[in-house]
Amino acid sequence: MRTERASDNGHAERRDIKVIVGAAIIADGRVLACARSAPPEVAGMWEFPGGKVEPGESETAALVRECAEELAVRVEVGERVGRNVRMAHGRSVLKVYSARLLHGDQPKALEHSALRWLSAAELDTVTWLPADAPIVAALRPLLTNP
Repeated sequence: MRTERASDNGHAERRDIKVIVGAAIIADGRVLACARSAPPEVAGMWEFPGGKVEPGESETAALVRECAEELAVRVEVGERVGRNVRMAHGRSVLKVYSARLLHGDQPKALEHSALRWLSAAELDTVTWLPADAPIVAALRPLLTNP
């Protein structure tokens, strides 16, 4: 994703906006929430797993890779959840997709301090990272009681 802005000398500068993808992994009417372990200013806050899309990588391929790296799971990526969320003063954008676990995989907290499965009624029981918070409202209708 590219954007242009005027530099100090009046010429347009191009800069790449980093795309960050997140997975709303849903199973049995619950979504997986992951507690950050670092950096210290966000440790203990909750997020959807995911990360940066690498050059030449599709958003869905990045999400599959990130889930394998962070949680040791295989996922099937579904539809977008919510809107794009601008981050880092407009230098990056978060895009969250629904996902489901494959082959009976169970997430492991390889890079997080804790994992929790949250129902729609439990979504507000954790402190979400500011970028992930707007996705929660869009996610609520996707969570149904089994």
